Amino acid sequence: MWNSDNPFLNGNYAPWREEGDARDLEVIGEIPLDLAGALYRIGPNPHFKPAGPYHWFDGDGMVHAFIIGDGRAAYRNRYVMTDGLKAEMAAGKALYGGLRGGMAAELPPGVPQIKNQANTNIVGHANRMLALMEGGLPHELKPRTLETIGLFDFAGKLNGPMTAHPKFDPVNGDLLFFGYAPVAPFVTWYRADRTGNLVETRPIDTGLPVMMHDFIVTDNYAIFFVCPSIFRLQNIFKGEPLFVWEPYHGTRIGAMHRASGEVKWFSAEAFFVFHFLNAYEENGSLVVDGCRRNALDMTGNSFGDPPMLWRWRLDLRSGSIRDEQMEDIVVEFPRLDERRAGLGNRYGYFVGADSKDHDGTGFNCLLKRDYQSGRRELHMPGGGLVPGEPVFVPRKPGSDEDDGWVMAVWYDPAADSSELAIIDARNFAGAPIARIKAPHRVPYGFHGNWVPD
Repeated sequence: MWNSDNPFLNGNYAPWREEGDARDLEVIGEIPLDLAGALYRIGPNPHFKPAGPYHWFDGDGMVHAFIIGDGRAAYRNRYVMTDGLKAEMAAGKALYGGLRGGMAAELPPGVPQIKNQANTNIVGHANRMLALMEGGLPHELKPRTLETIGLFDFAGKLNGPMTAHPKFDPVNGDLLFFGYAPVAPFVTWYRADRTGNLVETRPIDTGLPVMMHDFIVTDNYAIFFVCPSIFRLQNIFKGEPLFVWEPYHGTRIGAMHRASGEVKWFSAEAFFVFHFLNAYEENGSLVVDGCRRNALDMTGNSFGDPPMLWRWRLDLRSGSIRDEQMEDIVVEFPRLDERRAGLGNRYGYFVGADSKDHDGTGFNCLLKRDYQSGRRELHMPGGGLVPGEPVFVPRKPGSDEDDGWVMAVWYDPAADSSELAIIDARNFAGAPIARIKAPHRVPYGFHGNWVPD
């Protein structure tokens, strides 16, 4: 939109800067009457022309909410009003550099030196809605209006970054998360109880300052993949990319016992994982499923190597690793029935692309994998539609694992429009039971979650 040849500023990556509300959205099909709540999604929307080289991860966070009830749907979108964005609005221009390089401009007094874009994930916990970006504190929002309340630090107990991928303990409702930093101990583990009180903080020295986007937990372990996308803080002052791929370090995997804090380390060849599906314990091993890239390139307009579905078995007794590729097509943004988090799951849901000549930034199908039978089902939207992250919503609290709906926001390049598709998880390859038309296109984003009414 700014006469840029950067693909992350064009097409449906280009920002949608207007905020608004829309009621009684057009629906093709029928929304289930017992589906009541909201799907909140978040992604990057740069409000101003970038001051330097732009990476997709640099954009200002915008929340898109699809509110559903009584067979009807409404829509609302708002920027997350971070201190950095408010400073840029006051100046009338972009003030900060980004992941690909470029220093921040001379900033007014009291303005944060590093911008917290709040653009990666949005979760609800302890009656709070939090917009997350792994480089800083969460921002609390009002769930109904999407108004930004401000930074949230767990009553002053969180004084560092929080991952954009916290996990919920399905047994007791605890919120489990970590933060990473460019200085030792590099990673810190946290646990907040179901009331929102931060009750545990534990440093973990991973040995390297790396970009650690996600992690995974089981009943008894928290598992951290230390992939060699190295945090080179000095590059900020040289106008060079902040993260550098250094494969000679290999990838180390740390399994921290959640009760004792003891960490068992495993070593592997270099690879990178943005997102994990799940992990569980089985016969003295930890089984981990995630989307692996052989390498990561954060310096240009793509991520380089395509992501594929892999499984790792970490033998806690011998310290050995067995790994295998589970699918032959590109997949990313893995999701599951969150009631099975850390406990073992039969089903997983992904966005996919049926071409290996692909960097994982555009997709043409959704994939459902049955880990018990090995069966794979594809939902092909057709017509050039581009699906986003699938979110599973159980039909009822006690429903079986695949008894519910899969919800995904799609983009139609021909019409330059978006819609929310609701798919019966037990008829995954069939036509959606409802297609809710958004009032305008929804730019490609990152993550979202369903919050029951």
